[in-house]
Formats: sequence, structure tokens, C-alpha cells
Amino acid sequence: HFYMYFDYCLYYVDHSYVFPLYEQIIINFIQFIIPYFTIIIANRNPFRYKLIYLKGFFFYNINMKTLKRRCSMRKVVCINNDWTFTKQGVQALVSLPHTWNATDGQDGGNDYYRGKCLYERTISLNQESLEGEVWIEFRGAATVTTVYLNGHEIGVHEGGYSTFRFNLTHFAKVGDNELRVEVDNSYTRKVYPQKADFTFYGGIYRDVYLIEVPKEHFALDEYGSLGIQVSTTVGETEKDGLVTVRVDVNKPDQTVEILVRTLEGDVLGEKSVKLEGTSGTVSVPVSGISLWDGIKSPKLYEVRAVLQNSKDIVDLRFGFRTFHFDSEKGFFLNGKSYPLAGVAKHQDREGVGSAVTKEQIREDLEIIREMGANTIRAAHYQHDQAFYDLADELGFIVWAEIPYITEHMPEANENSQQQMSELILQNSHHPSIVTWALSNEITATSGVTEDLVNNHEKLNELCHQLDSSRPTS
Repeated sequence: HFYMYFDYCLYYVDHSYVFPLYEQIIINFIQFIIPYFTIIIANRNPFRYKLIYLKGFFFYNINMKTLKRRCSMRKVVCINNDWTFTKQGVQALVSLPHTWNATDGQDGGNDYYRGKCLYERTISLNQESLEGEVWIEFRGAATVTTVYLNGHEIGVHEGGYSTFRFNLTHFAKVGDNELRVEVDNSYTRKVYPQKADFTFYGGIYRDVYLIEVPKEHFALDEYGSLGIQVSTTVGETEKDGLVTVRVDVNKPDQTVEILVRTLEGDVLGEKSVKLEGTSGTVSVPVSGISLWDGIKSPKLYEVRAVLQNSKDIVDLRFGFRTFHFDSEKGFFLNGKSYPLAGVAKHQDREGVGSAVTKEQIREDLEIIREMGANTIRAAHYQHDQAFYDLADELGFIVWAEIPYITEHMPEANENSQQQMSELILQNSHHPSIVTWALSNEITATSGVTEDLVNNHEKLNELCHQLDSSRPTS
């Protein structure tokens, strides 16, 4: 039973790990030559384990409690390949990320195609997948996205820059399932942006994932967040801290365990709490921390949240830091003056439009850092998670905002508030972000109106309600 448990856990470890081919060959060879003898190779990576099983005697280098924390029942699979794309009756086989405006959206003519296009592909599911729930996650599709599975409409998302998900379980079946995604970047007064000095690229221009979770899991329908929100407080000595985790789950009265650890896997603090209802807050004190200190030392940590019954696991990186703005002396990071020198960055690149790769995002940030900048305004919308992750890693200060820009549209007030909720709940754990921006040049075409002012007041209140640690701009 002990051996079987290890074998089971190794299959699910970190929901993405696969042993390299050479290790599989070695293991299989030893098992063939010496029955009942198994060696799992280990090194210093905390997600690799060693187990020696020999005629009932066990030697292992990791305790069972720690191993259980690392055995996630969540499975995440990228499905970027094998999409059939249809535009105005013409079909082509494409891989994601993809935009249909990579060429006409960059020629300066402002006459690029704005309309509806179609993406289709088959997804295969087994019985094990449907014993829990199956969700589809889009990291970015512009601008209005309607998802169908096996001919049934699953949901509609309005907004072109944030992560969103739909639950496929109800209409999914064992075997092949037909997935149809309609994406539309036509003009509409219900969704921002509609008027600005940049291209509103159409397409599924970021990654798409299938997520299989157990029946009891962290909430996947909370404005595209992972179901946890992380905030920190730094002690007076700057070596002690408090990590506060807001948890949302899909079923009530779950027991959740929170671990705070280094990126190398060393646990700094942990706490288990039984939730009352479907949400709650867990605070974990830690000591011996290092601060996230911008370009100089962008130290990061990780929160791991575990549902004890179902073994659903969510990880988020974060950092400890303090900051404030002074109207005369400027910006301060960790109590010290930190002059800001930076750029405004859009997400597109020549030849690919908005369908940039993670490697291209990294190259952009490395160029910005090379030129001496330490600050980036993420213009003028929510960027890919890869951008914020890299900003954390490289130590940039980030100004984050929604595409509430140029023209105020009263019909889209609710959409602006939705996009702000998505921006904050998906990104509040990033130490690089220091402000939430409400709008940009919003009076350019319509001037100041009472409705415009009221919407800004609502957005400002929403920001401080969702995140009291950052100012708005």
C-alpha cells in the first residue's frame, strides 16, 4: 500500500511533471531485472522524490505529510494546437496565440477587419475527467467571446484583455467533444475600448487551457482569479511578516491548508482552517524573510493552498514589500527613496500583433531594463500574466490599468467595473504593481459629464474595496 501510494502521488505531482525519457528507461530496466525493486531518482529540486522499495523495506527522503501537500488532483493542459480558423468563409489550420489583424492592424490605415471569426477543435475526455469538473480557460480573447460545446452555448465573455473561464462539465461527454469559439471585435458601445490610438486586435491571442478539477475545488468563476487572494504585512524589523490569504471555494465548509514557502520549497509557515461557508481568510505569520526590493533584489515567495478533502491545489507567487508616494519627495520602496524612470508598454509587436509569445514579452522587458528603466506603465489594458510574472522576477514597478479610454460610453459602465474586478482579483498578488489606474484620456471626445464622474467614483470605490493596500490613479 505504501508503494502504491507513492506511485499514485508521483503521477499527479505538481500536475505537470513528467519524468524524462532516460529516467523512465532506467527505472523500467531496474524493475525488469530486479522485481519489486524501484528507484525514483531525486535531486535538489523540491518536486522530485526518491523512493527505494526492496522486499518490504522502505527508504525515502521526504515525509508523508509533505508528500500529500504536493499531490494535486488538478490537471491543467494547454490546448493551443490544432484549431480550425474561419474568417469570412475561408478556413485555415492555426495554432494559438493567434490574431486575424497581425497585418492589416499594423499598416496605419485604420481600416483593419473588425468582425466575427470562428475557432474550432476537438477535445477528448475520459470517464476520469468527468468524475470531477472540466473547465476551459482563456488567457485573452478579443473582444466578445462565445463558447459552444457539442452544439450547446456555454457562456459569453465581454472584454478582450483578461483571463476568463467556463464550466464545460454539463455538456461534456466521454470521447470526442466539439468545441466552437466565436470571437468578435466588431464595434459595440457595451464593451471597452472602442476608440483609442491603438489597434483593437481580434482573435484568441493568448493561451487556452483545459482544467480538470475534483468536485470540491477552489473557485474558478471568481472574475478569472484562482480562488485565492494574497496580501502581506511587513514587521518592524523587516525580517518578520504576515501573509493573509483570502480563499473562495465552490462548496461550503471545506478545510484549507495554507503553506508559505520559498521558491526552493522550504516551508516558512503553515496553517489549516475550516471555512464557514464558501469563503474565508487565513493569516500565516512568518520570519526570516527578505524584501522584494525592486531591480536590486526582487525576492519572491510562494503560497500553496490545499483543500484537504479533495487535494485541489493552487500556487501563487508573491513578495514582501512596503511602498508609499510623497507629493514632494516622490516614490518610496521599503522606506527608501526610489526614483521612477520608465516607459509605457503596449503588448503588440511587428508582424504578430497582439499574439506575442512569452519569449517576446521577456525580450521586451529585458530591453526596457537594459535602457535603464525601472518602471512600466502597462498601457492601456490588462496584460498577459507572463508580463506581470516577469515584472515581479525582474524587479519592475508597474502601473496597471483597464481600457477605459478616450470615449466615455454610459452603456459600458458595468463593463468597466467588470474589467476592473478582473484586473485586481487576477493580479493583486504581484509585488510589482503599485497602483490601479481608472481611465486614460477619457474626456478626449465627450468632455466631463455627470455620468462619467459617477462611474469614476464607483470604480475608485471598487478598487479600494477589492484591494485596500494600493492607491488609485
